[in-house]
Amino acid sequence: MAARIRAVAYFHCTVRDRPGEAYRLLSDLAAAGVNLLAFSGVPMGPEQTQFVLFPEDQDRLVRAAATLGSVLAGPHWAFLVQGDDELGALAGVHHKLFDEGVDVYASSGVTDGKGGFGYVVYVRREQLNAATRALGVEL
Repeated sequence: MAARIRAVAYFHCTVRDRPGEAYRLLSDLAAAGVNLLAFSGVPMGPEQTQFVLFPEDQDRLVRAAATLGSVLAGPHWAFLVQGDDELGALAGVHHKLFDEGVDVYASSGVTDGKGGFGYVVYVRREQLNAATRALGVEL
């Protein structure tokens, strides 16, 4: 199966780094019916963590965050790549972007242990249109 690539909106929020913060946020979002396509948490110094949220429905996330009192930044755009885990799968994605002169400034991926993978590719805002052309996707 060829990789499925789609542009996805993401939002981020910064929280005080305390035990259970991710659990609280993720539980509250689930209770509000927010389905996430991807999630990451990144330390932002000794006392803060930035959560990055990739919602299936960005309007639902924004409404839920407002109700919960969470301050979101976004939407921003990235690309979610999903497909069969095979040797060189990510190289093909990067090759398309390279051919279009797009600089990938961050990415993160994981295999599912069953032969599939998921990969998030971040490009700079000014290169978003070139990246969508290179990957054959729409915003």
